[in-house]
Formats: sequence, C-alpha cells, structure tokens
Amino acid sequence: MSRPPSRGQHAALLRGLVRPAPPALQRAHSVGDIRRLARARTPIMAFDFVDGGAEDELTLRANRAAFERVSFSSRVLVEVADRDLSTSALGTPLSMPVILGPTGTPAFQHPDAELAASRAAVAAGTVLAVSTAGSYTVGEVAAVTEGPLWFQLNPSNDPGLTDHLVDRARAAGCTALIVTVDCSVGGPRERDLRNGWTASPRLTRTNVRDALVHPDRLVRWGLRFRRGPGVHLANIAEYGGHDAVGWITAMFDERQTWAGLERIRERWGGPLAIKGIMSAADARLAAEVGADGIVVSNHGGRQLDGLPGTLEVLPEIADALAGTGVEVLIDGGIRRGGDVAKALALGARACLIARPWVWGLGAAGEAGVSRVLAILRAELDRTLALLGVTSVHDLDRSFTRYPDNYGNRYEGHQSGTGGGGA
Repeated sequence: MSRPPSRGQHAALLRGLVRPAPPALQRAHSVGDIRRLARARTPIMAFDFVDGGAEDELTLRANRAAFERVSFSSRVLVEVADRDLSTSALGTPLSMPVILGPTGTPAFQHPDAELAASRAAVAAGTVLAVSTAGSYTVGEVAAVTEGPLWFQLNPSNDPGLTDHLVDRARAAGCTALIVTVDCSVGGPRERDLRNGWTASPRLTRTNVRDALVHPDRLVRWGLRFRRGPGVHLANIAEYGGHDAVGWITAMFDERQTWAGLERIRERWGGPLAIKGIMSAADARLAAEVGADGIVVSNHGGRQLDGLPGTLEVLPEIADALAGTGVEVLIDGGIRRGGDVAKALALGARACLIARPWVWGLGAAGEAGVSRVLAILRAELDRTLALLGVTSVHDLDRSFTRYPDNYGNRYEGHQSGTGGGGA
C-alpha cells in the first residue's frame, strides 16, 4: 500500500496549485481598474485634482451618461478575421483612433509626467498633446519623443506669451496645434478648494485626515513627487515674468475672439484644431476661420457646469461640418474601447483621452499609461469584431441606436447613412 502524502508533500502540492498573483498592473483589466489602482497610490488632493469637475459635477457625469445611453446595432455572419484600427488625425498617422489629450501639471501624479506619456504614446503608435500647463516644456518632451507630438495652446491675456508658446511648439517640431477656447475664466472645482489645492497648496481637514488614515500612501507619493519638477507650469515659466498665481491667471483671456484665432493660425502655419466646441454654430465658425479640425469638448466637465455630454452634441456638429473637410475629434467620458466605437459611429474621426492616461500615470508611471492604451486597443478591436466591422472607417450611425436628442433622431440608424469617422 502507498503511504498517504506527508505534510511537506501536501504543502508542495498546494504551492503547485496556487499560482502567485500577477502584478497589480496586470490585474487591471479596464480603465476603471486603473483608476482604482491610482486612487490606492495617490493622496486625495492629487487624485481629486484629476478626478473632479466643476461645481456640482453635472457635466462631468453627463459625459459618461451620454455614452451609456447609446447602444449598438450589430451585424452577424460577417468575415472579421482581419481588422484595421488605423487612421489619421490632423495629418498624423495613428495606429488607433485614441490620442493622449492635454492635461495640466501631470507631475502631481508621477515625476516623469509627459515624458512617460509621450514615450507610451509613440510605443502605441499614437500621439500626446502637450498642455500649455504641462509639467515639462514642450521642448523637453520633444527631446525624449521619437514620434510625432502635438501642442495644446491656452491663448493668454498676454499676447507675448501666446506668441512665445506657438513659437516654442513649432521649434519643438510639433505637427499640430490644439487651441483651447473654453477657458475665458477658470472653472470652480470645489473638490480642489476643499482639499486645499490652490496656487500654493495648503493643509485642510480633508487632506490632513487622508494623510492620517493613509500615511504610507502619502509617503510613497511624496518620495515620487520630490523626484520631479513639482507643481510647475514649465511652458509658462520658460517665458518668465510670472509668479505662481500669475502663471495660472496668464492662461485665461476674457477678451479672446474669433479674430484672435485667425492671428494664431497665421503665426502657427500648420494643422490647427479648435478645442471646446459644443454647438453646430461654433463648428461652422471654426470652419470659416480656416480650422483644420475641432474638438467637441466641455473640458471634461471642469469649466461650465450644466453643459450636455459631448457625445450628445456630436451628431449635430458632425452634420454641420459635413463636406467642409474639417475633422471632428471628441473628448470627455471615454472609458472603454466601445465608447471610441460609438464616437466614431456618430461622427468623430478620433478620440482624445485625458483622465484615463493620467490615472495610468498615477498607478504605475509609463507602464500605467501603456496599460491604458493596451486596454482600449483590445476593447476597440473586440468591439469591431462583435459589431461585424473590419475597419474603424466603416463605422457609421447604422451601428448605433441613440436618444431623440442626439442630433438627427435615429435618421442615421434608419437609413444606414452619415457621420462615420472616415
């Protein structure tokens, strides 16, 4: 008779059956997982700075709700073995229609900030739009970027600063300029006020309580933060002449007009998109001033609270620009590859993401940003297959069902025409 297994043999058997858990980043299977990982590794002041919106955050929630109200209409028995996610935007080839959008002071999440994001973007075959409020200058980012790079411009109340930023972006070799037009004044982001996130960060009950409850998280984040440039608006600081408060106020211009955009376009001389368009009327004006593209955007719900979700106004804006040659991009609330497919079907050429890649940065630096892009790519690819589509250029409104207040009241779905991201 064979002897029963010894205690040591039992232990060895259990070790063989129970495999070690994969690293935390590999256990992140969605952008939501990445967000939770970033929250676990970031103090509340830094996390809410990215996560929050203006006032009651109605627009912030509307961006997600707009995607959730759209459903798919799929085709079956279609050969989908070979699928193509590639496209282009503003003359830049993209391996997929997902772009890393601009975001201010990302070094608050990780010291590598835009340096990490640009490397991750190039590795994924896409592009980063460096923010006017970036933690590193556009020249510093360009120096570590082997692929294309875009620049996002906040026109300043100081014309000299605006000219300086445009010139520095051109000198850095940026291939497109994104001009943000929905920041005449700063949006009231109340989470930041409660957390003491001001031009000079201060202690409040909220962040002190968070530090007492999660001291290890604060220490790890603090050690990372000290390695980077800190709370620093590098592109504006390079121009000089502003203190910390002045750097922030310099990014707002209450006198900005369409005429000012024409001046910027002439100085830039390359592909230019206007970011912050939320109406068909403004989309048509953008075409009239010679914009190559527009970004349907409500600033991620961080400026005017009470605006609709961006996807809700996308169809009417796409229709207004039909035949003009002006490209339609969109941001706000994109959390899944399926959201990208919905946006393309309703008229966008490509999507910009901001919070998702910054969550990735806070979760694991460059590897976290790469993971976000890999997740969205896999989800979009799978969505195309299940929709019965072989190319992102084939998506149109016939693949969606959307509410009556989304542009053309199901006309695209019923007729199978219009608005694709071609």
